[in-house]
Amino acid sequence: MSHLSDVTFHKKITGSPKIVVTVCSDDLTLPEALVDGRADLQAFFEKAAAAAKFDGTVGKTINIVTPGGTEFDRLIVLGSSSKDDKEALNWRNLGGQIMGHLSDDSASIVLGDLAAADMSLCAQGLYLRSYKFDKYKTKKDDSKSNAKPQKIGLVGDAALAAKKLWNDDRAVAEGTLFARNLVNEPANILTTTEFADRLKELKDLGVDVQVLDEKALAKIGMHALLGVGQGSAMPSKVVVMRWNGGKAKEQPLAFVGKGVVFDTGGISIKPAGGMEDMKGDMGGAAAVSGLMKALAGRKAKANVVGIVGLVENMPDGLAQRPGDIVTSLSGQTIEIINTDAEGRLVLGDLLWYTEDKFKPKFMINLATLTGAIIVALGHHHAGMFSNSDDLSEKLSKAGEASEELVWRMPLGKPYDKLINSRFADMKNTGGRWAGSVTAAQFLQRFVRDVDWAHLDIAGTAMGSPSTDISRSWGSGFGVALLNQLVLDQYES
Repeated sequence: MSHLSDVTFHKKITGSPKIVVTVCSDDLTLPEALVDGRADLQAFFEKAAAAAKFDGTVGKTINIVTPGGTEFDRLIVLGSSSKDDKEALNWRNLGGQIMGHLSDDSASIVLGDLAAADMSLCAQGLYLRSYKFDKYKTKKDDSKSNAKPQKIGLVGDAALAAKKLWNDDRAVAEGTLFARNLVNEPANILTTTEFADRLKELKDLGVDVQVLDEKALAKIGMHALLGVGQGSAMPSKVVVMRWNGGKAKEQPLAFVGKGVVFDTGGISIKPAGGMEDMKGDMGGAAAVSGLMKALAGRKAKANVVGIVGLVENMPDGLAQRPGDIVTSLSGQTIEIINTDAEGRLVLGDLLWYTEDKFKPKFMINLATLTGAIIVALGHHHAGMFSNSDDLSEKLSKAGEASEELVWRMPLGKPYDKLINSRFADMKNTGGRWAGSVTAAQFLQRFVRDVDWAHLDIAGTAMGSPSTDISRSWGSGFGVALLNQLVLDQYES
């Protein structure tokens, strides 16, 4: 995998960049830092813009060879003016668009009097768009059109202030790329043990990391979680990560992730077509892990616990069967109707454990839980289920700010009764209808007296559409969303 190695900030163009990128509005005025000392550049640009019918509106780009005597070879100008007052220019996305226009030549991006916060977000967009997961390709695509620069300079009046903000924005970007890497890895590499080992590396950032093995989980009583992995040669694990950046006795915020490193469906085996995508069934655990990296990287002023359950669901001779009954950590019994409804078994034990042990301010779990949520919402929103209007509203606002969108879905008794079992306290699936809702109802049975939200990210964590800031199969969805929630609402 590769990505931009560095972004630097300057008051004026430095070095000898081959490409200069800038933005302009509908008045077609280039930034002063760009035209200063280059007397003919503004006039040359206006002439080229007229010939190309470039009007400076959002989404329009002009790429021109500069006149002789100019120290750089190419000028790329992106429009920044909106004809619709409601359409605000998104500088993170614009950074991604800029990266899409760059080759491996050195580049400077001239942003004029842009505010420091927007300048830093532009850098974040560059960083996110530059990501590529190609570590297993023995023959790299080194063509000019596919190569990207490794160092870019951003030029603007607010360069010094932007550089300070970039420390935090870069931490969030690195957390997102950490999550992308985890989701993109094949399951023969990212086993439960390898996943846990990679999370131990977060200790270098000051995160406390504890790994619970199968013996410890059995002693605790996490038999629902252990049942999922009992057919796999890979040992089930739970990893507890703690970041203590808040006040000493302040309640922690809790984030819980489903980490099924590969999901065959177990005895209720999935069809062969597309099963390779089930290496990404740990997208929830990846998001929680990336979040912990981001929070530690920017030294968030909050106490946070991140817990992930790492299992593999395989159809071995020891695997659990439809009709089996398991006893969860909560003491509630579960009839296994479909072994492919396994993620909720993992999360049920984790939610009960988290609330009991850490007494958190809230719990938010993330999981690539159901295909049904993709039918309902497609790939542009994660499904949000919650027992708290307040937490739901805060998550929705964080989604709008981070552009990782959520949509609240219903919960209620008519749905809950669909998972009642004839032989146990509940069954692990409610049938075909409202599949994402009944999965959430199952999880709610393991939540007691705490605000809770379940995010079904099956449509947004993997195989999601390409965007200005991502061309990756694994998107890293959830890191920016939850970081925004912590930043806006809970830092002391």
